[in-house]
Amino acid sequence: MTRPLRVGCRENALAVASADECLKDSKEFTLKKNSLTLLTIGACSASAMLASGASAAIATYSSFSFWGQDVVASGSSVGTETFNSYNGFYSSPLTGSVGGINWSATATGGLFCSSGYFSTNNPVTATFTFAPGVMAVGANIFGTNSNFDIVAARITVTLADGSSYIASTSVPTDFVGFISNGAAISSLTMNAVGSGNVYVTADNMYFGVVPAPGAVALLACAGLSATRRRRN
Repeated sequence: MTRPLRVGCRENALAVASADECLKDSKEFTLKKNSLTLLTIGACSASAMLASGASAAIATYSSFSFWGQDVVASGSSVGTETFNSYNGFYSSPLTGSVGGINWSATATGGLFCSSGYFSTNNPVTATFTFAPGVMAVGANIFGTNSNFDIVAARITVTLADGSSYIASTSVPTDFVGFISNGAAISSLTMNAVGSGNVYVTADNMYFGVVPAPGAVALLACAGLSATRRRRN
């Protein structure tokens, strides 16, 4: 159902007594050494794979406060897309920018925004893509009916790497957020289901905004200057 224009990743030394024994032992030693080398390489490769998997871990949050604290602790700031500047029906894609992060939203049948709420024009999935990818993203996600009334819903939020969050929601302040300590997050897909036609809706979308190199340098200089003043 399409909404009508809505409101809203040892070596061992060997001692030998004869030349034959020496040659034999030397060959055996070489084979053992090669085997040990292969085992070492294999172990290192496995360790690297495990480390890679660990470094690609994504933490999931249901508390905006905790998510925001960890974003700031990582050296970033929180940028917010309020959707307040969008109103009415939009064919896909709908685009915007926050703190140097460009986002693009798509959904079958288009999108609809009203009173700061972003939603789909049909009860379908919506997908956001980010350029460049982001290390932290979150949003207030819930379900609404065709009149933008908030309804009880089950939401599913999935990232490009398969990480996902599933929960029940009934208020516009319900939050889901992700922070990656590995690869950047390139996209986020969200869906809502419930009784009747439910449209997935977002009130705000938040990003971890990394300071520009120049800003980092200025902050470092300011910190050094303050330290010198305290020492003097």
